[in-house]
Amino acid sequence: MSVVRALLAIETAGSACSAALVRGDRVVAAERRALRHGHAEVLLPVIDRVMAEAGLAAGDLDVVAAAVGPGGFTGIRVGLAAAYGIALAARAMTIGVSSFEAVAAVVAGAACGDDRVLLVALDSRRDDLYVQLFAPGSSAPLAAAQSLSPADLADRVAAITGRVPLRVAGDAATVAAQALAQSGMAAALIDASPDACGVAAAALGQLRRGEPAVALRPFYLRAPDVSSPRKPDAGFR
Repeated sequence: MSVVRALLAIETAGSACSAALVRGDRVVAAERRALRHGHAEVLLPVIDRVMAEAGLAAGDLDVVAAAVGPGGFTGIRVGLAAAYGIALAARAMTIGVSSFEAVAAVVAGAACGDDRVLLVALDSRRDDLYVQLFAPGSSAPLAAAQSLSPADLADRVAAITGRVPLRVAGDAATVAAQALAQSGMAAALIDASPDACGVAAAALGQLRRGEPAVALRPFYLRAPDVSSPRKPDAGFR
């Protein structure tokens, strides 16, 4: 697709709920609400307001992009379900974007010649971090995403890039930067967390490069924190 008339981007995998509307290559409306829970109640009104601000109806969309994770399991499902439904009604193309790519796309767009490797660190809502490394000034990953403890982060990064200065972004950037600093690795923090504008930037990048559209399929780095129901004790009466 060479020209995008209207692209709706959705991000609900992280610690916020956001939507953005892009026409051509420009964000014309966006809204972000910080929250860790309750995405299902907030998302559709946010989308309605963004669409109204842009003066568009669902039928005007030709692309719907959504964050596929990693992040909160319920949030991811809410965002993907909304994206599927809207795209079906609009007969629009769908594109999945990882939360790492959403952050990297924003940072790459503002790189201004910075030649440092980017580490995107995301909140796992547990003791570990979700992390991925990206090449300088781009959204090209240097390695697969991983779940790592802060104590193991510096060694893993050094094994891939060497002990070079880094930039760190994402909603767990402060924790990651502290872990790297304790190991003698310099890190510069960037104020960039997953949001719908990043999802839009990453989706547009996929389209410009002519890459096959990524499916709207949840991207998890670990299994949900849910256990199967226990079978009743055979001797219970």
